[in-house]
Amino acid sequence: MSALSERRERDRAHRHRLIVTAARELAETEGWEAVTTRRLAERVEYSQPVLYSHFNGKDAIVGAVALDGFGELAAHLRRARQDAPAPGGALRAVCRAYLAFAAERPALYQAMFVLPTDLAFAHAETPPPLRAAFDEFVRCFHRDDERRELFAEVVWSALHGMAVLSDGGRIPADGQEERLDLLVAGFAGVPAAPREPERDR
Repeated sequence: MSALSERRERDRAHRHRLIVTAARELAETEGWEAVTTRRLAERVEYSQPVLYSHFNGKDAIVGAVALDGFGELAAHLRRARQDAPAPGGALRAVCRAYLAFAAERPALYQAMFVLPTDLAFAHAETPPPLRAAFDEFVRCFHRDDERRELFAEVVWSALHGMAVLSDGGRIPADGQEERLDLLVAGFAGVPAAPREPERDR
């Protein structure tokens, strides 16, 4: 690749990052309804055609923000799991970290799980950050249990419902800890995953 081509690639990557960052900031301050190509073009000081050269519409922009979010979520859950006081505490720690992530980043969480995107879930083409986040739940269960992915799906589904219903005022936000206790207790008889070696941290 020539020096000119490399520079063009760097410039394109820089514009891409500016657009994604601007979309996330605008969504966090004014909601996703405020995120339009016109508003984004004003923020990043590029024309709307330049935006469309990177993203073919709002769904694609939301998807890019969501992809960032899954990378952050995976890292957040990994820290919680690895810092759990005992193998049996990993599931509770990961669940609590997930609910905290959703509550502290509502606009980002909407992009990841509520708004339409072109991201593929539970598919051969699932992007690595999505799989990495899901795997943090899987690792809370014993590696020899063939149901561990099923357990992870059920736990994630329950947490998502708790997060969305609480955020929407459908269930009292101050009851999350009790719900979490009930959810984790339901898996109390499931063998916990052995703690991973320190070098994996």
